[in-house]
Amino acid sequence: MSDHQLQRTFGLSTATYVVIASMVGTGILISPGFMMVSLQNYPLIFGLWIVGGLLALCGALCVAELAAALPHAGGEYVYLREAYGPMPAFLSGWTSFFLGFAAPLAVTSHLAAEYLLTPFGLGSGYQIQALAAVIIAAITVPNLLGHRLSAWTQDATTIIKLALFVGLVVLAAVFPGGRLSHVAEGQPIGQVGLGIAATQLFYVMFAYSGWNAASYLAGEVRNPGRTLPRSLLLGAGSVVLLYLAVNLVFAYAVPLGAVGFGDGQVHPTQVPQLAVENLFGSRAANVFSVLLGLTFLANVSALIITGPRVYYAMARNGLFPSIAQRVSPQGRVPVYGMVLQSLLAVVILFALEFQDLYQYASVGLSLFAMLFIAAVYVLRWRRPDMERPFCVPGYPVVPAIFLVVTLFTAVFAFVEWPLPSVYSAGSILVGIPVYYVWSALFRPRQV
Repeated sequence: MSDHQLQRTFGLSTATYVVIASMVGTGILISPGFMMVSLQNYPLIFGLWIVGGLLALCGALCVAELAAALPHAGGEYVYLREAYGPMPAFLSGWTSFFLGFAAPLAVTSHLAAEYLLTPFGLGSGYQIQALAAVIIAAITVPNLLGHRLSAWTQDATTIIKLALFVGLVVLAAVFPGGRLSHVAEGQPIGQVGLGIAATQLFYVMFAYSGWNAASYLAGEVRNPGRTLPRSLLLGAGSVVLLYLAVNLVFAYAVPLGAVGFGDGQVHPTQVPQLAVENLFGSRAANVFSVLLGLTFLANVSALIITGPRVYYAMARNGLFPSIAQRVSPQGRVPVYGMVLQSLLAVVILFALEFQDLYQYASVGLSLFAMLFIAAVYVLRWRRPDMERPFCVPGYPVVPAIFLVVTLFTAVFAFVEWPLPSVYSAGSILVGIPVYYVWSALFRPRQV
């Protein structure tokens, strides 16, 4: 077998766990608090989470068609290459390398370390950075050793995460520490600006990002025409239900007025800990913090697994250093791309100050989400005879819903968040000259 050939050994469970682990992360813990402060209306918050869930399912249905028809490693890079050509595909991979994987890997490992250390009175900058680097290394190593350990690591860490969130929902229903009346709290919806509501949907969609994660493993999944659509829909559907339940717990446990930036209010990022403390007491909040840190290991693992498959596909086309397409002889995994991504994440971890990346990241990722969802239309038109084991139900309405709503929120993002939006778009556009210089030097190829 070639040193550049992946093996189809992942099954439905691992592909589904990758979707769940990629989706359930920092967003569900941080977004609700900022939405409480900005919107001051719980019913509207729930409405936006429902809209976001429907958009995530629309996106998952579209990606299911693309992944089943083009079951190759690389995710949206492959779909953009087939639909639009190499340059937009390169921009997608360029954005993924920095914005989509390495930076989130650094941030997620940082948050995991912070949650693990805080209950023990630790948590200085250096201590968090050091533990975060150890976490990246510790999760990278088993993924380097092959599919079996990679699948076991992803399955185990995702099960821990699901157990924690499901346990929180179940226990909240048993313990009378909150008030259902909180759920109806809020200022009149008419007082909420349309632009504010639209940009808050970006926070929701950032929390839902990852609904396409199984597509990155398309070249290594058994029976992809059947497995990929099932994993994408099972994973995304499960997370939508979980997010609605978790938001109900937060509303049940935390009154709107308790969250903000004033005296006597908790910071929006502290809503999960405050909810647990209100429901179960301060000791339980410390235990929850440690368990929460452990759940982030599933996100770290999912990022480590998925990102290198994009670089693998790019290297196969000559659009990334060729070493990224080499796979290990025994484990058949793209080890060099994996190591490169983890090293970059560690560099980011120690080199940058951690600020709120939501606005910057969410705008760029949403722009590319629109591009590869539109690929469903483009490929139906350009390649009508392509074999499609799965077709989007409700076509052409389902892709249109995703595109129209995402475009609507993107327009408001540039109005409400001009600098982060411009920086995000600028980061993508910088890749255009890089593509042409790289193409002139290395002559990309089709495989």
